[in-house]
Amino acid sequence: MTRETMSGDQILAAGETRPAMTEEALLEINNLKTHFHLQEGIVRAVDGVTFSVRRGRTLGIIGESGCGKSVTAHSILRLVPSPPGNIVDGEILLHRRDGEQSGSRLEEHTDLAGLDARGAEIRAIRGGEISMVFQEPMTSFGPMHTIGNQIMESILLHQADVERAEARELAIENLRRVGIPRPAQIVDAYPHQLSGGMRQRAMIAMALSCSPRLLIADEPTTALDVTIQAQILELMTALQEEFGMAIIFITHNLGVIAEVADEVAVMYLGRIVEQADVIELFDNAQHPYTQGLLNSIPHIDDDKLHRLRAIEGVVPDPYQIPSGCAFSDRCPSFMPGTCDRAMPGLAETARGHLVRCFLFSDAEES
Repeated sequence: MTRETMSGDQILAAGETRPAMTEEALLEINNLKTHFHLQEGIVRAVDGVTFSVRRGRTLGIIGESGCGKSVTAHSILRLVPSPPGNIVDGEILLHRRDGEQSGSRLEEHTDLAGLDARGAEIRAIRGGEISMVFQEPMTSFGPMHTIGNQIMESILLHQADVERAEARELAIENLRRVGIPRPAQIVDAYPHQLSGGMRQRAMIAMALSCSPRLLIADEPTTALDVTIQAQILELMTALQEEFGMAIIFITHNLGVIAEVADEVAVMYLGRIVEQADVIELFDNAQHPYTQGLLNSIPHIDDDKLHRLRAIEGVVPDPYQIPSGCAFSDRCPSFMPGTCDRAMPGLAETARGHLVRCFLFSDAEES
């Protein structure tokens, strides 16, 4: 049996234990709103998202395409193109301990949402303290420069005391660390000369070149076959233990989330609709949308074959979002006069388990 088909109790029974981690938050996002102002109207890609990422832990973010997962990640690093996109409200607080420094200022925390998106301070944080593995490394790497030159550029930018020759050796060492064979030769290869799995490993090597405290992995295994996916996940887990970094892991794949995440946030149309510990979420999913996602997964240990139950409908047009709960037009538990009247607020149904649904609370979003 694979972990993808296990319940939370089975995961623990299998002898897997998560490392003891501090509860201290590294990144806090409070009521983040990122909107795109277009001729057709306003797209509220991220519309009031709140969560925190603890040091050394992994937060998984799941949801269908168009739910705001990638825009949330890009907002953290201030990579949303402006115009038309803008952070219109909220905080993105990066917490630092004494002795941790970015740019020219030393402070308890920095609100990334308040920084100049092209300024020196966010550029020092981007790639230094927070790195990102993008969805498609073929388009993320520059085709005109070698893999090594692009990794060296990151090292030289964030480590002023490193000479170019030393940066090349560090680039080779990072390629070796992520399992690329013949790194001394691959460092001079161009992106098109590498396979998909090799490019993804090289992207991870570049992201880890400055030992970030937070790694954002935006669907890093989507374009890879299943055996390469497993290798990438094992690699990221090992590197997390080595560096002690936190990870935000964005994916459609619930099996991947069960494998790597400590906590899970489920997003739908720019909002978090459920958030809980990974074992609690898989054992006790409460929001109808989360239940629908879990019901769409095949289980190889079932006694009988069952037709997968797909979630009816599609994610609504961003210009025609239903009134009230955004999931109301697809929800099997829809309550007329309630779900279509107001947006439900997040309610805590158990310790650390938050659900946005009128089935569990009458609270409305203010």
